[in-house]
Amino acid sequence: MSRRFLSLAAAALLLTTAPIIFAQTPHSAAPAKPVPVVSRAESFDGARALKYAADFVAIGPRWPTGPGHLKAEAFLQKQFAAEAAKGQLEADHFTPNTPIGPVPMTNYIVRFPGKKDGVIVLASHYETNYPLRNIGFVGANDGGSTVGTLIELANHFRGKTLDGYSVWIVFFDGEEAFQQWSASDSDYGSRHLAAKWQSDGTLKKLKAFILLDMIGDKDLDVIRDMNSTPWLLDTVKQAADKFGYQKYFYVGENAIEDDQLPFKARGVPVDDIIDFNYGPHNASHPDGYHHTAEDTMDKLSAKSLTIIGTTVLETIRLLNQFH
Repeated sequence: MSRRFLSLAAAALLLTTAPIIFAQTPHSAAPAKPVPVVSRAESFDGARALKYAADFVAIGPRWPTGPGHLKAEAFLQKQFAAEAAKGQLEADHFTPNTPIGPVPMTNYIVRFPGKKDGVIVLASHYETNYPLRNIGFVGANDGGSTVGTLIELANHFRGKTLDGYSVWIVFFDGEEAFQQWSASDSDYGSRHLAAKWQSDGTLKKLKAFILLDMIGDKDLDVIRDMNSTPWLLDTVKQAADKFGYQKYFYVGENAIEDDQLPFKARGVPVDDIIDFNYGPHNASHPDGYHHTAEDTMDKLSAKSLTIIGTTVLETIRLLNQFH
């Protein structure tokens, strides 16, 4: 995860120039028929999500063109072999131009069908940044935590037809910059897929795009992303509040440049669930553990993954109830 915070002034400028998305909030949209409120969280196993993350991070660095990247792809393919056998796993191959030349990449899309007409996308990136410095960066929080969480979320969806919208889980390749984060050197997988889905009409099916990034920190502090869609941010907050998680969400806010932007630019409601405050911020750690060799599994917590996974499941329930 190599995105940048924007200053409030820059964020204001971005928000005035980016497409404006108008959507009815879930709080003002009445369902056709009353839907009973679920009184408890659907069980999400944060410990199991953490184990998936540990197994994935054990691969080591996963930059495109490196040997770890091939192992990361094989790991995802193995996790979703059952879906592949049913035609529900798509390997989306593409070759973008990068500062180091053309680089083959692959997004993975896992589709769980639902009864309602529409799709909720849950997404993460899975690779690590290109090694301009050989520091042994394994991305436990930055990529590993979200991969583990999405795999465990998939356990809630597989083997059945969902009562609500279809849920598609997307593992993006090429989120990280090869040289320096910019609009052209970042988000390769999400930029490719958003354009592809716009061209083939898939974007019209998307009811919400929920991105997970850096969510495993033991000191969980999800910021309110000013580049996300306000009503969807509020829906996630409503889901978190239901289970007493309010202290972990939206204590601070800022505008985040991440894989949600290519979808937002095309009118899709988006939310980036991200905890950018990761580790100490001082002279030796100006960005905390972000993109350092210290982004390791011992910094992560099963409790944090339980909070995020439970909140995402409740958010999906709310989206199905009110839209």
